[in-house]
Amino acid sequence: MREIVLDTETTGFDPESGDRIVEIGAVELWNHVATGETYHVYINPERSMPEEAFGVHGIGPDLLETPRPAEKGEVTLKDKPVFAKVGQGFRDFVGDAKLVIHNASFDMKFLNAELKWMGMAPLPMDQAIDTLAIARKRFPGSPASLDALCRRFNIDNSNRLLHGALLDSEILAEVYLELIGGRQPDFGLSTSAASGPGGADDWRPSPRATPLPPRITDEERAAHEAFVEKLGESALWTRA
Repeated sequence: MREIVLDTETTGFDPESGDRIVEIGAVELWNHVATGETYHVYINPERSMPEEAFGVHGIGPDLLETPRPAEKGEVTLKDKPVFAKVGQGFRDFVGDAKLVIHNASFDMKFLNAELKWMGMAPLPMDQAIDTLAIARKRFPGSPASLDALCRRFNIDNSNRLLHGALLDSEILAEVYLELIGGRQPDFGLSTSAASGPGGADDWRPSPRATPLPPRITDEERAAHEAFVEKLGESALWTRA
Protein backbone atom coordinates (compact mmCIF):
# COMPACT_ATOMS: atom_id res chain seq x y z
CA MET A 1 0.00 0.00 0.00
CA ARG A 2 1.58 3.26 -1.18
CA GLU A 3 0.84 6.52 0.65
CA ILE A 4 2.22 10.03 0.16
CA VAL A 5 2.51 12.27 3.22
CA LEU A 6 2.21 15.80 1.88
CA ASP A 7 2.38 19.45 2.89
CA THR A 8 2.26 22.77 1.04
CA GLU A 9 3.19 26.35 1.81
CA THR A 10 1.21 29.17 0.22
CA THR A 11 0.92 32.93 -0.05
CA GLY A 12 -2.33 32.94 1.90
CA PHE A 13 -5.61 31.16 2.52
CA ASP A 14 -7.69 31.32 -0.67
CA PRO A 15 -6.58 30.42 -4.21
CA GLU A 16 -9.74 31.93 -5.65
CA SER A 17 -8.61 35.30 -4.25
CA GLY A 18 -5.23 35.03 -5.94
CA ASP A 19 -3.18 33.07 -3.41
CA ARG A 20 -0.75 30.48 -4.78
CA ILE A 21 1.39 27.55 -3.69
CA VAL A 22 5.07 28.37 -3.08
CA GLU A 23 6.35 25.00 -1.82
CA ILE A 24 5.36 21.33 -1.95
CA GLY A 25 7.02 18.65 0.15
CA ALA A 26 6.11 14.97 0.25
CA VAL A 27 7.49 11.68 1.52
CA GLU A 28 6.56 8.19 0.34
CA LEU A 29 5.36 5.40 2.63
CA TRP A 30 5.04 1.79 1.60
CA ASN A 31 2.98 -0.35 3.97
CA HIS A 32 3.41 2.41 6.58
CA VAL A 33 7.22 2.45 6.28
CA ALA A 34 9.15 5.41 4.84
CA THR A 35 10.96 4.41 1.64
CA GLY A 36 13.32 7.38 1.52
CA GLU A 37 11.69 8.67 -1.68
CA THR A 38 10.68 12.32 -1.43
CA TYR A 39 9.29 15.09 -3.61
CA HIS A 40 10.24 18.69 -2.93
CA VAL A 41 9.93 21.84 -5.01
CA TYR A 42 9.80 25.60 -4.53
CA ILE A 43 7.42 27.44 -6.87
CA ASN A 44 7.34 30.98 -8.16
CA PRO A 45 3.78 32.16 -7.35
CA GLU A 46 3.95 34.97 -9.92
CA ARG A 47 2.74 37.45 -7.32
CA SER A 48 3.95 39.29 -4.23
CA MET A 49 4.39 37.64 -0.84
CA PRO A 50 2.23 39.02 1.99
CA GLU A 51 4.15 39.83 5.16
CA GLU A 52 1.87 37.55 7.19
CA ALA A 53 2.62 34.52 5.02
CA PHE A 54 6.34 35.31 4.96
CA GLY A 55 6.30 35.39 8.76
CA VAL A 56 4.97 31.83 8.80
CA HIS A 57 7.35 30.13 6.35
CA GLY A 58 10.14 32.63 5.59
CA ILE A 59 9.92 31.97 1.84
CA GLY A 60 10.21 34.70 -0.77
CA PRO A 61 11.86 37.82 0.70
CA ASP A 62 12.40 38.87 -2.91
CA LEU A 63 8.61 38.89 -3.37
CA LEU A 64 7.78 41.09 -0.40
CA GLU A 65 6.17 44.46 -1.02
CA THR A 66 9.60 45.87 -0.21
CA PRO A 67 11.91 43.14 -1.58
CA ARG A 68 15.18 42.47 0.23
CA PRO A 69 18.09 40.01 -0.08
CA ALA A 70 17.53 36.61 1.48
CA GLU A 71 19.06 35.92 4.86
CA LYS A 72 20.41 32.52 5.93
CA GLY A 73 17.70 29.89 5.70
CA GLU A 74 15.37 32.00 3.56
CA VAL A 75 14.45 30.96 0.02
CA THR A 76 14.04 33.34 -2.91
CA LEU A 77 11.42 32.44 -5.49
CA LYS A 78 11.87 34.65 -8.55
CA ASP A 79 14.26 32.12 -10.10
CA LYS A 80 12.07 29.10 -9.26
CA PRO A 81 9.72 27.38 -11.76
CA VAL A 82 6.04 28.25 -11.96
CA PHE A 83 3.52 25.54 -11.08
CA ALA A 84 2.77 24.85 -14.75
CA LYS A 85 6.36 23.62 -15.13
CA VAL A 86 6.22 21.19 -12.20
CA GLY A 87 2.55 20.18 -12.07
CA GLN A 88 2.89 17.12 -14.30
CA GLY A 89 5.93 15.89 -12.37
CA PHE A 90 4.04 16.30 -9.11
CA ARG A 91 1.04 14.44 -10.49
CA ASP A 92 3.27 11.62 -11.72
CA PHE A 93 4.92 11.29 -8.30
CA VAL A 94 1.58 11.16 -6.49
CA GLY A 95 -0.15 8.79 -8.89
CA ASP A 96 -3.17 7.16 -7.26
CA ALA A 97 -1.57 6.84 -3.81
CA LYS A 98 -3.49 7.98 -0.76
CA LEU A 99 -2.46 11.50 0.31
CA VAL A 100 -1.86 11.92 4.03
CA ILE A 101 -2.37 15.61 4.85
CA HIS A 102 -2.92 17.60 8.04
CA ASN A 103 -6.05 19.68 7.40
CA ALA A 104 -6.46 18.08 3.99
CA SER A 105 -9.18 20.41 2.71
CA PHE A 106 -6.74 23.34 2.75
CA ASP A 107 -3.95 21.71 0.74
CA MET A 108 -6.31 19.90 -1.62
CA LYS A 109 -8.07 23.18 -2.36
CA PHE A 110 -4.80 24.77 -3.44
CA LEU A 111 -3.47 21.75 -5.34
CA ASN A 112 -6.69 21.35 -7.28
CA ALA A 113 -6.83 25.06 -8.09
CA GLU A 114 -3.30 24.92 -9.51
CA LEU A 115 -4.08 21.75 -11.48
CA LYS A 116 -7.28 23.31 -12.81
CA TRP A 117 -5.39 26.37 -14.05
CA MET A 118 -3.09 23.95 -15.91
CA GLY A 119 -6.09 22.22 -17.48
CA MET A 120 -5.45 19.00 -15.54
CA ALA A 121 -7.95 16.81 -13.71
CA PRO A 122 -8.32 17.50 -9.98
CA LEU A 123 -7.27 15.13 -7.22
CA PRO A 124 -10.36 13.39 -5.77
CA MET A 125 -11.05 14.42 -2.19
CA ASP A 126 -11.48 10.77 -1.20
CA GLN A 127 -7.83 10.24 -2.15
CA ALA A 128 -6.87 12.28 0.94
CA ILE A 129 -6.50 11.04 4.52
CA ASP A 130 -6.93 13.96 6.93
CA THR A 131 -4.73 13.52 10.01
CA LEU A 132 -6.38 16.53 11.64
CA ALA A 133 -9.75 14.75 11.52
CA ILE A 134 -8.16 11.54 12.85
CA ALA A 135 -6.55 13.42 15.75
CA ARG A 136 -9.78 15.22 16.68
CA LYS A 137 -11.65 11.93 16.69
CA ARG A 138 -9.03 10.16 18.81
CA PHE A 139 -8.47 13.04 21.23
CA PRO A 140 -11.69 15.10 21.33
CA GLY A 141 -11.27 18.48 22.94
CA SER A 142 -7.46 18.34 22.86
CA PRO A 143 -5.19 20.52 20.68
CA ALA A 144 -4.68 18.84 17.32
CA SER A 145 -2.06 21.03 15.66
CA LEU A 146 1.06 19.33 14.32
CA ASP A 147 3.14 20.80 17.16
CA ALA A 148 0.61 19.61 19.76
CA LEU A 149 0.64 16.09 18.32
CA CYS A 150 4.44 16.06 18.34
CA ARG A 151 4.34 16.85 22.05
CA ARG A 152 1.74 14.14 22.66
CA PHE A 153 3.78 11.47 20.87
CA ASN A 154 7.23 12.72 21.97
CA ILE A 155 8.29 13.42 18.38
CA ASP A 156 11.26 15.77 18.03
CA ASN A 157 10.26 18.87 16.07
CA SER A 158 12.99 21.14 17.43
CA ASN A 159 14.09 22.01 13.87
CA ARG A 160 10.64 23.38 13.06
CA LEU A 161 11.37 27.06 13.71
CA LEU A 162 9.40 28.00 10.58
CA HIS A 163 6.91 26.03 8.54
CA GLY A 164 8.59 24.12 5.71
CA ALA A 165 6.75 21.70 3.45
CA LEU A 166 9.32 18.89 3.35
CA LEU A 167 10.21 19.06 7.05
CA ASP A 168 6.53 19.23 7.99
CA SER A 169 5.71 16.22 5.81
CA GLU A 170 8.53 14.21 7.43
CA ILE A 171 7.22 15.11 10.88
CA LEU A 172 3.63 14.42 9.82
CA ALA A 173 4.64 10.95 8.63
CA GLU A 174 5.78 10.14 12.18
CA VAL A 175 2.61 11.63 13.66
CA TYR A 176 0.41 9.70 11.21
CA LEU A 177 2.00 6.37 12.10
CA GLU A 178 1.38 7.07 15.79
CA LEU A 179 -2.23 8.08 15.11
CA ILE A 180 -2.99 4.79 13.36
CA GLY A 181 -1.38 2.66 16.05
CA GLY A 182 2.38 2.96 15.87
CA ARG A 183 5.12 2.43 13.32
CA GLN A 184 3.96 -1.10 12.42
CA PRO A 185 0.20 -1.09 13.04
CA ASP A 186 -0.26 -4.45 11.32
CA PHE A 187 3.12 -5.91 12.41
CA GLY A 188 3.96 -6.34 8.74
CA LEU A 189 1.99 -9.62 8.63
CA SER A 190 -0.70 -8.62 6.18
CA THR A 191 -0.21 -8.24 2.44
CA SER A 192 -3.79 -7.14 1.81
CA ALA A 193 -4.50 -3.53 0.88
CA ALA A 194 -7.47 -3.71 3.25
CA SER A 195 -5.12 -4.01 6.23
CA GLY A 196 -4.46 -0.28 6.30
CA PRO A 197 -6.52 2.53 7.87
CA GLY A 198 -10.20 1.72 7.64
CA GLY A 199 -9.55 -1.96 6.87
CA ALA A 200 -7.67 -3.46 9.81
CA ASP A 201 -10.60 -3.13 12.22
CA ASP A 202 -12.79 -5.22 9.90
CA TRP A 203 -10.40 -8.17 9.59
CA ARG A 204 -11.17 -11.35 11.49
CA PRO A 205 -9.27 -14.69 11.37
CA SER A 206 -11.09 -17.54 9.64
CA PRO A 207 -11.00 -21.22 10.71
CA ARG A 208 -8.21 -23.34 9.27
CA ALA A 209 -9.30 -25.48 6.34
CA THR A 210 -7.44 -28.42 7.88
CA PRO A 211 -7.12 -28.50 11.69
CA LEU A 212 -3.61 -28.82 13.04
CA PRO A 213 -2.79 -32.31 14.39
CA PRO A 214 -2.38 -32.67 18.18
CA ARG A 215 1.17 -32.29 19.45
CA ILE A 216 0.91 -34.40 22.63
CA THR A 217 2.02 -38.04 22.61
CA ASP A 218 -0.07 -41.08 23.66
CA GLU A 219 2.09 -41.37 26.78
CA GLU A 220 1.41 -37.74 27.75
CA ARG A 221 -2.33 -38.21 27.20
CA ALA A 222 -2.37 -41.35 29.37
CA ALA A 223 -0.43 -39.59 32.13
CA HIS A 224 -2.88 -36.69 32.09
CA GLU A 225 -5.91 -39.01 32.29
CA ALA A 226 -4.36 -40.83 35.26
CA PHE A 227 -3.73 -37.49 36.98
CA VAL A 228 -7.34 -36.34 36.47
CA GLU A 229 -8.68 -39.68 37.74
CA LYS A 230 -6.80 -39.18 41.01
CA LEU A 231 -8.54 -35.81 41.53
CA GLY A 232 -11.97 -37.42 41.63
CA GLU A 233 -15.32 -36.29 40.26
CA SER A 234 -14.80 -32.67 41.34
CA ALA A 235 -11.84 -32.21 38.97
CA LEU A 236 -12.22 -29.27 36.58
CA TRP A 237 -11.53 -31.48 33.54
CA THR A 238 -14.56 -33.68 34.31
CA ARG A 239 -17.05 -30.85 34.12
CA ALA A 240 -19.15 -30.50 30.97
